[in-house]
This record gives sequence, C-alpha cells and structure tokens, in this order.
Amino acid sequence: MSKAFKILAIDGGGFRGVYSAHLLKRIEEEFSVDWRNDFDLLAGTSTGSIIAASLALGKGAGEVLDMYSRHGAEIFRKPFGPRLGLLASKYPKSSLRSVLENFFDNAKLGDIKVPLIIPATDIANGGVHVFKSSYHNEFLRDKDVCVADAVLASCSAPTYFPPMLLPGEKPYLLADGGLWANSPSLVAAIDAKRRLDASLEDLRVLSVGTGQAKSFYPIKAFRGRGIFGWGFAGRWGRGKFIEMLLNLQSETANNMLGLLLKQDQILRLNFDSDKRLPLDRPEDFDDLVTRADREFTHRSALIQEFITLAQEKSS
Repeated sequence: MSKAFKILAIDGGGFRGVYSAHLLKRIEEEFSVDWRNDFDLLAGTSTGSIIAASLALGKGAGEVLDMYSRHGAEIFRKPFGPRLGLLASKYPKSSLRSVLENFFDNAKLGDIKVPLIIPATDIANGGVHVFKSSYHNEFLRDKDVCVADAVLASCSAPTYFPPMLLPGEKPYLLADGGLWANSPSLVAAIDAKRRLDASLEDLRVLSVGTGQAKSFYPIKAFRGRGIFGWGFAGRWGRGKFIEMLLNLQSETANNMLGLLLKQDQILRLNFDSDKRLPLDRPEDFDDLVTRADREFTHRSALIQEFITLAQEKSS
C-alpha cells in the first residue's frame, strides 16, 4: 500500500481567517490532529499564511484564533485623516507588523522543519514570489527570511495594506499572494509532486476556505459612469472588487485541482454567504466562529473519514 501525502491548504481572506482557525481548532480537539507531524505539506496565503506558519512552528490553531480575537480591531483600525486616491491603502501595516513580530518572535523560514509554502506577489517584477521553508536542497533564498516578514508580505492585500519591501541585499517589493494563489491548494499539490516526489494518486488535500459570497456588477450601474465605473458602480467599491477577485481565484484553483485528482482525494471546507463578506470586519468574529462550528458539526463524519483514511494509508 502506497503512502498518502497529506496537504493542508488555507485560503486568504483577511479577518475571515477566524473561520479557518476555529474550524482547524475543532478538528485538532476532536480528532487529535497534530498538523505539523500528521501532514506532509502546509500552505497558506494571506491570512491563511498566518495559520499555516503557526501550525508549522508547532502552535495550535487555538493560539491563532486567540490572536485574531485580541488584535483584530488593532490591525483593522482606520487611520485619522483622508486617504488620497482610489488605490490608497485603507490601513497602515505598522499594527499588523507589530502583531506578527510578537507572535512569531525571531523565527526564520530556515528554522521550520516541515514543508511550508507561503505565496506572495512580486509587484516590482510583475511575477510570483513563493516563500518556502528549507524542505529542498535547492531552496536557498528564503532560509534567513523572518517568518513575520514572509507572512506580512503575503497579507499585503492591495488597497487594504501597502506593499511590503522585503529587507536584504536584493530587496523585493511584495504584495498579497491572493492576487494569483488565494487558495494555495493547487500550488501545494504541484510542489508536492515536483519537489517532494509525491505521486498525484497519493495526494490527500484538505483545503480550507474563509467563506465565499457571490458578487457581480449590475450593468445598469455602469451606464454613464465613465472612468469611475470600477470604483463607484452602484453600491460597488474597491473592496468589493478585490473580494470578487480573491473569490474567483480560490474557486478556479480548487476546480482545477479537482480535474487533476479524484473526488475522494480532496476535502474542501468552506461556506457560502448571500451577503458580502468583507476582509476587515473584526466585529464579525462571533459570526465566523458560528459558521465554522456549523461546518464542523454538519461535516464531522466526512472530516473524520477523510483524516482517518489518510492516516491509515500512511501507516
């Protein structure tokens, strides 16, 4: 019997990471899962990178949930004074940086002993930038990068936070990995095959979302709007547009992964909403926890079966 290769992939979604953290906390407690030791590859984008990096360092999902609870309002506190232009950042990154540095201390990616992937976007070169722990002998660039810096870069969602200038002799100007990999499930599966010699048939992917709301632009709202249509069409604003892009990316990545793997190789945990799901509402904490509890309760048998089969195949 071949060995299952287990991947945990966590979407981006700002403060909605509360949903993912609580859901993973319930799985930890009910099924005695040790993410760092029971899974072979951890991947997270944006807020998902906070959770994935924490688990890779041996922290529990409950610690991450507590961090969201204590510091969410601090991170998403609007500054005084006007913001200039449609693309001006909504929040400074100083509070987020301080929280991440305290939470991850001085840990570096090279200190992480398990495979970890954190997608970001290299906006200075118009390309992708994928942070990785030292799980392959070819990975030399990131070993001295602080975990807090890698996570901050992945969390720098356009219009929400300014880009991150990664320090070093060859600095990189980085933004949110959600621009191209809001769901890192496909990235993780490809790297597992290419770098860790896992076969596609042996992959078992637990993909955790942060909620999805169907968004659309009403045609009528665009009529006569001219160049301001993107920002002011009806009740739409720049935040809604970013949310739509992130949702589409997550949906596309998981649909494509579903074409590569069999149905029983993937378990996608997420929820749908008929209302907008902003990235920056700490006041939604209780609602997100309730959503996660509901998802766990309704799908606990399937979650247990998925994890048990993966563990049995690995033994």
